[in-house]
Amino acid sequence: MTARKGVKVAMSADFLTSFSRIPRGMQTKVLNFINKFRSDPVAPGGNYERVEGARDPNMRSVRVDQAYRAIVLKPETGNVYMLLWVDRHDEAYRWAKNRVYRIHPETGSIQVIQVEASLDEPEPVVETGPAREGGLFAHLRDRDLLKLGIPEIQIPMVRGIETEAELDEAGMQLPQEAYEALFYLAAGESLEEVLRSSDTTESAGGVDIEDYATALDQPDSKRRFFVVEDELELASILNAPLEKWRVFLHPAQRKMVERDWNGPVRVLGGAGTGKTVVAIHRARWLAQHVFTKETDRVLFTTFTRNLAADIRQNLTTLCTPQIMRRIEVVNLDKWVSDFLRKGGYHFKIDYGPLIEPLWKRALDMAPSDFDLEPSFYREEWERVIQSQAVTSLEAYFKASRVGRGRQLNRKARKAIWPVFEEYRLQLDEHGLRERDDALRDARLLLENRHDTLPYQAIVVDEAQDMGDEAFRLIRQMIPGESRKNDLFVVGDAHQRIYRHRVVLGRCGINIMGRSRKLKINYRTTDENRKWAVGLLTGVEVDDLDGGVDDQKGYKSLLHGVAPRVLRFETFEEEVAYILSYLREIEAGGEPLRGVCLVARTDSLLRQYESDLREQGIAVTFIRRSEAEDQNAPGLRMATMHQVKGLEFDRVIIAGVNEGIVPFEGHGRGSSDPVVRRDSEVQERALLYVAATRARKEVLVTSFGTPSRFLTGMGGDA
Repeated sequence: MTARKGVKVAMSADFLTSFSRIPRGMQTKVLNFINKFRSDPVAPGGNYERVEGARDPNMRSVRVDQAYRAIVLKPETGNVYMLLWVDRHDEAYRWAKNRVYRIHPETGSIQVIQVEASLDEPEPVVETGPAREGGLFAHLRDRDLLKLGIPEIQIPMVRGIETEAELDEAGMQLPQEAYEALFYLAAGESLEEVLRSSDTTESAGGVDIEDYATALDQPDSKRRFFVVEDELELASILNAPLEKWRVFLHPAQRKMVERDWNGPVRVLGGAGTGKTVVAIHRARWLAQHVFTKETDRVLFTTFTRNLAADIRQNLTTLCTPQIMRRIEVVNLDKWVSDFLRKGGYHFKIDYGPLIEPLWKRALDMAPSDFDLEPSFYREEWERVIQSQAVTSLEAYFKASRVGRGRQLNRKARKAIWPVFEEYRLQLDEHGLRERDDALRDARLLLENRHDTLPYQAIVVDEAQDMGDEAFRLIRQMIPGESRKNDLFVVGDAHQRIYRHRVVLGRCGINIMGRSRKLKINYRTTDENRKWAVGLLTGVEVDDLDGGVDDQKGYKSLLHGVAPRVLRFETFEEEVAYILSYLREIEAGGEPLRGVCLVARTDSLLRQYESDLREQGIAVTFIRRSEAEDQNAPGLRMATMHQVKGLEFDRVIIAGVNEGIVPFEGHGRGSSDPVVRRDSEVQERALLYVAATRARKEVLVTSFGTPSRFLTGMGGDA
């Protein structure tokens, strides 16, 4: 049904929450109700009436059926109607009673304020001197607090905040943008910095606090309200109501998504800050608003196959079929393999198993008078020869070995070069190429053929795991220095679990002036976030372009229980506890599909699977090549690598024992201290990634000797 002319109907994020909680049969009725409501919001059959006792005089109740009511905000002026909540009659009225909606006089956004006591309008704020002494924000004037988005009626509450703990408690009542601003002030940022980062749109004529139609267009309003304009889009949204990321973007995210950039963009952010969400919305925005020709293509690429499958599935739910035809989603290795095969490439690309025997043969060429371990040659190949595309002894003489623990003069390099030469010959004889070879060959093929690919833009997710050679190829796929909206790169080196450092500038990707950072964690509770961040204490992390990144200002707005760290004497005792934990969750009515058991290795994971299946626990494995089927029953199981990019209500990280985490065979035996350090950082990052997959709770278990990573991390480990 078409909305009545001049009527604007908006739906709040709270409405999606309430919709997800009602029975499925009632959800169909609600969808029909909304479509009818859009055509005539005050139709007589809707029993449109005021909510008795509500603190907000604009609250209305509308009948869905005999038992259910929708709560609607209808301002006194204009033709704006806002769907706020849907529930059984009494529960709906109870929800509406203490909520007040106001347009903020400074920011122009629509805010929801929870009012516990009677609503007394505050005295008008006037320009005064410094505030009274005492309190966390005593240095700010009332006028400053207003500019930050604090509602006038909550300024006295803010004045009473003396500690960061009290600020967190107040955050449950404050509008989200107001709490964020106060948090950054408490973290040490200046008022000017916070105001600048909020980038609130100022109206030349001031804010009309009665104009709700205009207020709905404000960025902070859009994080809470969505204007319903299309029945099909509405049905798509309500089909997955808890996936609010599909509808409501943080203003900082929206600014990154909906902007014409003059060249490559880099977006950093800790786990759970919505980097992939931003990347997905960016791809859609480009295909919908910028590159709209039938022949235009936007490539979305990431590191692993299951992440690509998951992203493709999410984009399909977000985009119309017409828009989706202009977006190609594929992990980079698959793209390279397909591209080379079409170009007549006759080599097989191998990722480990087939090339291992070739190294053993190559090591027969190692000089006996050099005290170098076998691992040294492999590390030299990966970190120097492959990374710099060295193909001759002369090039090896000139290659940089910065960061390698052992120095090699020209004589030493000449003596060990036959090992690498033999290894390359072995690869040729067996028709094999490593990943970096394939990436380089694809780039050279593009350069030599001067191929023009259909891509107008490339969106890259999980950039920290790609590597330099990958980004040299990506740059060649859309050649040139500064094409508008060409590259959009998101990543977080705190989560690097596959590759070595990447420096975008060395790959021809200039991000100067186009670097942004996300700081608000939307997935993980702050308790889980702090625990995970503690795993990387003292670790220097790069920013993907030769600089250093940090997690200053990284914050979660959610709170819950702290991670539990438990140690058991034997594997059997650990499994018994995990079993009792899962039974407890089931007894509470929570399906096990919201729980994932994570282990460091596949072989250890299979041991847990065997014991849990014997006890009747249904299990579903996370696969590398496909998106997770969220409707499949059973406990999820995955290795730490496979769980990357996914999220669950609860995560069990099992078998966190010394010798397993960090994994014994993963660089720890190297004679190079740099390799050993990098290996340990990567293992810590794996544990960090696993812990930050949880929305609610993290349980960490070990048997025998717990990992040294758990020392001082809580529990009895």
